[in-house]
Amino acid sequence: MAISLSDMKSRRSDKPARTVIYGPPGMGKTSLAAEFPNAVFIQIEDGTPGDLEIVSFGHIRTFGDVIGAMGSLYSEEHDRKTLVIDSLSELEKLIWAETCSRNNWKQIEDAGYGKGYVAAEYVWQEFIDGMNALRRDRGMMVVLIAHSETARFDDPTSQSYSRYEIDLHKGGKAMIDREVDNILLIKQDVTLLKEEQGFNKKRNIGAGVSRYIYCTPSAAFNAKNRYGMPEKLLFEKGQGYAALAPYFPQTQAAPAAQAA
Repeated sequence: MAISLSDMKSRRSDKPARTVIYGPPGMGKTSLAAEFPNAVFIQIEDGTPGDLEIVSFGHIRTFGDVIGAMGSLYSEEHDRKTLVIDSLSELEKLIWAETCSRNNWKQIEDAGYGKGYVAAEYVWQEFIDGMNALRRDRGMMVVLIAHSETARFDDPTSQSYSRYEIDLHKGGKAMIDREVDNILLIKQDVTLLKEEQGFNKKRNIGAGVSRYIYCTPSAAFNAKNRYGMPEKLLFEKGQGYAALAPYFPQTQAAPAAQAA
């Protein structure tokens, strides 16, 4: 196929967003994901916040069932517009178990020298391919919920320091980092005031706590977005998706795919 300058066009992203939502426990990650349009959950973690009603396939316990649920969303008629994986941290365990089953290992480190984690990347890719097929052919947004960890970051331009990261092994984390459009951290910001204690001493006291969705990277945490979001957005329960939606590409669901 010949390429010429006449083929150049102005283009904008028009595919549904793929978003990681991560943070410490109790920040409202699942509640935020449930606000996305017509969300359906693949629940790998057992349990749902008591005040939250969601549509799900029930508790999924194997990688094969994760792929099966995604396959049904691809090939069957439905009105779901968002796939939610809850959580990536638990999905990783299923991926490791699947990798071990395929290779007759008892545990992921049986292969030695990190080879088990490398083999697991092929299984991760199967999940990513399924996620992208739902996005591409069925017009579904994808939300991946993850736990956070405080990890050491070795910055080649300065001293090492700790920051919030997605709680995944480095191989799977790198693959998800590269693939998704947004990595959003939910955490609390605490306002501190100085209180006089006498004898010329002061102490810090908490004067207020607000939750924010962090959308751009910082030395303190991993975050990103491809849609021009601000550094952070105030996260109020029931209003999280409304704050994010203006930045997302607006797309319509594609027609149902034909079953093979």
